[in-house]
Amino acid sequence: MATTTRVLAVLVAAAALTAPATASTAAPARAAACTGYVGLTFDDGPSGTTTSLLNALKQNGLRATMFNTGQNAAANPSLVRAQVTAGMWVANHSYTHPHLTRLSQAQIDSEISRTQQAVANAGGGTPKLFRPPYGETNATVKSVAARYGLTEITWHVDSQDWNGASTDAIVQSVARLTNGQIILMHDWPANTLAAIPRIAQTLASRGLCAGTISPQTGRAVAP
Repeated sequence: MATTTRVLAVLVAAAALTAPATASTAAPARAAACTGYVGLTFDDGPSGTTTSLLNALKQNGLRATMFNTGQNAAANPSLVRAQVTAGMWVANHSYTHPHLTRLSQAQIDSEISRTQQAVANAGGGTPKLFRPPYGETNATVKSVAARYGLTEITWHVDSQDWNGASTDAIVQSVARLTNGQIILMHDWPANTLAAIPRIAQTLASRGLCAGTISPQTGRAVAP
């Protein structure tokens, strides 16, 4: 019996050595390989494609900032919570995605404030980052956003996924990112979803990791 016990102990120890690393043990190895950080951002969610996007990001060890519209957050609170559970950061992308620079100050205020409330009500916390739709901004938009403690974030690279960019083109866009830079992508394009595994490979090959966006600098930093 003692011999059998010793054999079992050896087998268990061997299995532990060869078992795949869990997320908790693998994370330090990934972090140690990071020579820089980039900001992956996805606009316009949450929507019917959000669950698939979150699954793809998680499976490939990526985190991202989700610039949600308030109306979608209000309509899909469980998906906002899913974003948070998946390790993503939730941000403000206005309530109805209008051209803010064509609106009055009161209308801009409504777009931003209602989204802050919708995201918070859905369990996404209070956003610290704001992306104006279409990247359109002016002094009034900036001042209203600042009133709500929001840092305005645009992008350094546009993936053009909203414009029908192919999966190859989206991956090539990611390859142009350098440390601290941010790429614009969207929650809904099928080609973006298909690109996620290759995005992870491209970043890893360059020693870059997906980071959070600093409200202080507006650049990607370590999570």
